[in-house]
Amino acid sequence: MKPTTCILAAILTLTPMATTAKNKTVTLRILQTSDVHGCFFPYNFIERKPMKGTLARVSTYVNQLRQKHGSNVILLDNGDILQGQPTCYYSNYVKPEIPNVAAEVVNYLGYDAETMGNHDVETGHAVYDKWIKEVKCPMLGANIVDTHTGKPYVKPYTIVERDGVKVAILGLLTPAIPNWLSEELWSGLRFDEMVSCAKKWMDHLRKHEHPDVVVGLFHSGHEGGIVTEQYEEDASLRVAREVPGFDLVLFGHDHRQYNNIVRNVEGRDVVCLDPSSNALMVADATIALTMDKRGRVKDKKVEGCLTSVADLPVDQAYVTHFAATIDSIRTYVERPIGEFESTIYTRDCYFGNSAFSDFIHDLQLRFTGADISLNAPLSFDTHIQAGTVHMSDMFNLYRYENQLYVLRMTGEEVRKHLEMSYDLWVNTMHSPDDHIMLLSNDDSNDKQRFRFKNLAFNFDSACGIDYEVDVTKPDGEKVRILRMSNGQAFEPDKWYNVAMNSYRGNGGGELLTKGAGIPPEELKNRVIFRSERDQRYYLTEEIEKAGRLNPQAHHNWRFVPEEWTIPAIARDRQIIFGK
Repeated sequence: MKPTTCILAAILTLTPMATTAKNKTVTLRILQTSDVHGCFFPYNFIERKPMKGTLARVSTYVNQLRQKHGSNVILLDNGDILQGQPTCYYSNYVKPEIPNVAAEVVNYLGYDAETMGNHDVETGHAVYDKWIKEVKCPMLGANIVDTHTGKPYVKPYTIVERDGVKVAILGLLTPAIPNWLSEELWSGLRFDEMVSCAKKWMDHLRKHEHPDVVVGLFHSGHEGGIVTEQYEEDASLRVAREVPGFDLVLFGHDHRQYNNIVRNVEGRDVVCLDPSSNALMVADATIALTMDKRGRVKDKKVEGCLTSVADLPVDQAYVTHFAATIDSIRTYVERPIGEFESTIYTRDCYFGNSAFSDFIHDLQLRFTGADISLNAPLSFDTHIQAGTVHMSDMFNLYRYENQLYVLRMTGEEVRKHLEMSYDLWVNTMHSPDDHIMLLSNDDSNDKQRFRFKNLAFNFDSACGIDYEVDVTKPDGEKVRILRMSNGQAFEPDKWYNVAMNSYRGNGGGELLTKGAGIPPEELKNRVIFRSERDQRYYLTEEIEKAGRLNPQAHHNWRFVPEEWTIPAIARDRQIIFGK
């Protein structure tokens, strides 16, 4: 059975040397999964149907390589494993007393090391501290620092020895955590900038460990994301360039396939791989070393590719081992909780008012008593079918375990927040034939942007106010707020209570900071309410309490001028979603 052909093969040669009888050749296979997001079993517990990829097929591929290469296979995971499919939610919150299934699958597959991701931190100390203890391989994160001791909260690196070869694996996490998560989730921790931290620990490795191979395992995208004076969210390629010593950099977080070579400041090539998300692919590197009789490396070649496991056979022994866990989670997600009279779609959220988004707006306003609600589509293209609503549907209705916040904002700050949202979202139309959506043709492999230029989970709309978005106006001048939806005047200088999720309230997407102009250090002082539980929990309660619901769009905002926008919406809707 052959894996998918490698997208790109890169060879790095240090010191070419003819092989002699005294030399020894060692070949290592280093595999990485990243952003698995609970895709452990070949069943989609949200859609209640079979699923491609997953760790059940990764297991098949790993077994094939272990049969061929024995213990010279090194298996790594790069974080964001504790959130996504209901497998995670069930283990983290519904049945926290049982062993965490994310630890159990890692242990079963025999991973050699793992890093923490931002969505792992999002689960809070009670969940991830227990998970760290249950995982049998080293948990890595050199820049996750315990503020009480000044030392890494988990191991900064681990050393793996295979056939006389010493491999150092250095773990790092994106330092942008405070921009997304409330401090209570990461209390007692700080997240240091990646480049300086990598330099520090590379010096340590060279002085004290003398490894033959150095692998970076970074839960941080290739480049871009949030950039502040203190750090960059996505700095993996910058580390590869600016910190000499890495032979291979394995990264993730941005859900984008990447397979390329970066030349570092010393002129050496570094193979860099990102397998995207949901265990559909693995980063797959071969390192061939020639060692002299004293065990010194004389020649080193690194080849990298991305291998698809999407359609490999399932490892039946793996599935059988976890059969009881799978049955328990299916029982949980198949529980009926209520009924919807009509089907609601996230795809409607991009083009105007939608019943899907407004149902969440309604909960946010009713639960908090706020004046205004802000909300964005968290899933690109999903729906809740008319008829019986099951617990599984709640993971489509609300994708993340965000809390519900209320912040104090002035009317002008609300307008500026929306201005940035729509500037990320829609094009400035100069003719009726222009696109209305701000689209990109370059992100076909981007599992977060899809056809949009920017991240759709930052496309906030508002409820509680009536407004228009004039797509012929320049950025910063598109949004015109007409009134409060209750008929009262909307006043730019007045203070309003504004409901939103915790990701946004902590600064996620920078709509409150760059958009509304609120200093990041002031955000925590603006929060006047934090929910105890996640939003999905309260939405589930709402549906169970009502029994039967018929969510409707409120039609409190629209794109104008409609003689341009209505035809443009029809055209772009077909481009993005097809007929």
